[in-house]
Amino acid sequence: MRMTATSFLLMVMLMSGLGSGPALDAGAQKSACGSEIQTVEINGATLHYFECGKGEPLVFVHGGLGDLHTFRAQVQTFAAQFRVIAYSRRFSPPNAPPRATDANPLSNHRADLRALIGQLKATPARLVANSYGAYIALALAVDHPELVRSLVLGEPPIFPLIARTAVGEALGQSWFRQVVGPSRKEFESGNLEGGLRAFFDAIVAPGAFANLPPSAQSELVEKQAPELRSQFMTEGSANMPPLDCGKLGKLSRPTLLVTGERSPAALLLITAELERCLEGEAHVMVPEAGHTPQRENAAFYNNAVMAFLKRN
Repeated sequence: MRMTATSFLLMVMLMSGLGSGPALDAGAQKSACGSEIQTVEINGATLHYFECGKGEPLVFVHGGLGDLHTFRAQVQTFAAQFRVIAYSRRFSPPNAPPRATDANPLSNHRADLRALIGQLKATPARLVANSYGAYIALALAVDHPELVRSLVLGEPPIFPLIARTAVGEALGQSWFRQVVGPSRKEFESGNLEGGLRAFFDAIVAPGAFANLPPSAQSELVEKQAPELRSQFMTEGSANMPPLDCGKLGKLSRPTLLVTGERSPAALLLITAELERCLEGEAHVMVPEAGHTPQRENAAFYNNAVMAFLKRN
C-alpha cells in the first residue's frame, strides 16, 4: 500500500520544518514551548534540544527527515502535564551533518538517547517516538528498561521482525528494492540530490520531487539528505539490528503502538508482529492519517496518547 502523493508531501513538509505556518509575535515566541533551544554534548556530538513544562519527564524521539520540531503539534499540550524534552538526533538539523564517510548505526542513536536522558536527569522517561525514532526508543528499553517508564511507538521500521514469514519477507524485499536500492545507488555515486530524489519518488510517485517548490527541494537536500545518505550507506544489520521477539515479550513496560490507517502495508505488518511479541500491549490506529499521525491527525493522536500516559 502506497501513501498518496498529497499525504506524503504533507508528511515531508511537516517533518522537515517546511511550511511551518504563520510566524508568532515576539510575546508568543518567548512563551511558546520550543522557542528556547539549548545544546548538550553527547558522546562527542553536540545535540540541540529544548524542554518545557513540569512533572515527570517525557522525551520525544523523531524519525527520519525530522528534527527536534517534529512533534511541535504535541509539545505545548503535553507540557501542561509533563516535563517535555525534544531533541534532534545525531546528524539531524540543526546538528552537524555527517561526513561522507560517517557510519550511522542505530547503536549510536541508542547510546545518545541513553546519555541524553541521563545528563538531563530525565529518568525514568516516558518515550514518545515515531518511525526510526521508535526503533531507537524500543531498542533502548530492551537494553535498559530501568531508564524507561513507558513507551509510545509509532510504526518502527523493524524489518527483521517480519522476515520469518513469506509475506513479510516479500514486503521487506520490495521495500528495499523499490525504496532503498535506487537511493543507495545515487548516494554511492556522490549525488546527494539524486539519492533524496530517488527516495522521494519511490515513496510518492515518479517525478514527485520535481513538483516541490525549488526552495523546498533545496532545503530537503541541504538539511536532510546527508543524514539519509549516512543511514542508507550503513551496513544493514547495524542500521536495522534484529530485536528478538522473546526479549520483547519480557519487556515489562507499558507500551502503546500507534499506526495510521493509510500507512504502508509493510509498516502495518511490522506493528502487528510487534504487538504479538509484546503480548497484548495497547494499539491505536489513527484515522485519516498515514505514517506521521502526530501531524496528520494531531487532535486524535494527542487525545489517545495522553489517555494512555495518564493511565501509565
